[in-house]
Amino acid sequence: MKRILFALLTLLFWNTLAIGAIIGEPVMYKAGNSAMQGYLTYDDSIADKRPGILVVHEWWGHNEYARVRARMLAELGYTALAVDMYGEGKQAAHPDDAGKFAAEVRQNLPAATQRFSAAMKLLQQHPTVDPDHIAAIGYCFGGGVVLEMARQGLDLDAVVSFHGSLATDKPATPGMVKARILVCDGADDKMSTPEQIQAFLREMKTAGADYKFISYPGAKHSFTNPGADIYAEKFNIPVGYNAEADKQSWQDMQDFLKDTFAK
Repeated sequence: MKRILFALLTLLFWNTLAIGAIIGEPVMYKAGNSAMQGYLTYDDSIADKRPGILVVHEWWGHNEYARVRARMLAELGYTALAVDMYGEGKQAAHPDDAGKFAAEVRQNLPAATQRFSAAMKLLQQHPTVDPDHIAAIGYCFGGGVVLEMARQGLDLDAVVSFHGSLATDKPATPGMVKARILVCDGADDKMSTPEQIQAFLREMKTAGADYKFISYPGAKHSFTNPGADIYAEKFNIPVGYNAEADKQSWQDMQDFLKDTFAK
């Protein structure tokens, strides 16, 4: 009995150490005159420098969902920064407000780039990060943001868009895109029209981008967010969680990033 108890205590001790190794902390930074509130997380038990990943939130703003995804990346061995694209950690409680916040960013690409670049610089300067290996992932609005940053030729190794907006007013030009691109799209996403998808694929091909587009059967908009069903019922919007697509797209992202950083 003592041996069993000792074994259980030892297992609990090591599991506690493993959990405790993930550090998560709010961070403040500036983008021009705007105060930004991010969340940075990493595995403190890893001694070597590692790639850094920026996480761009949905149109709801920098909330717990973005921070959860950042921590999941930290558990994979990356240092992750959940960024703030709205400023001062602003969040929306209703789709009308979320739409206004997102539109303000989309309609001012220079300001959006400044905010994204400020977060990128903060991440690159963190002591755990290899500044030459940076990627970005984004959800919905955030997926559109990371695609726009790739279109502009920001020095990113890779971007991954989960059910992100595909349309743009400034298509990528040939040779401009430096980042490898993975788009994880829901086959039943009513917010991405077939025309937008075809236009995006033509754009990437014309630009000579290294890209991959995956469509997940039965997946609606926001298919990675477990809270999507609540939003759908509360606000009558065409979103929904899909556990299978969520799991598969996260694995596809892992494979994509691993392959990218191995090059």
